[in-house]
Amino acid sequence: MEHRIDHSLDIRTTIYPLALLKASHAFRAMKSGETMEIVLGDVDARQYLFKVLPASLCELIEIREEETLCRILVKKRTQTS
Repeated sequence: MEHRIDHSLDIRTTIYPLALLKASHAFRAMKSGETMEIVLGDVDARQYLFKVLPASLCELIEIREEETLCRILVKKRTQTS
């Protein structure tokens, strides 16, 4: 099933700390209901990615592991008070 992608972030060639910082900033800048595709060069990096994205606002839509990269699609949930 194809999902609409509002934002795309390719951090394959970025070192881990900076890549996680970029992903965190990009996610915070998103509006509720928007989706973002994050492209990682290391499949194992996804475990660290979900430690920096706010669990209460981040909905995992899809993870696609390819030979040399990993594509992660997340959606920003509506913040409830």
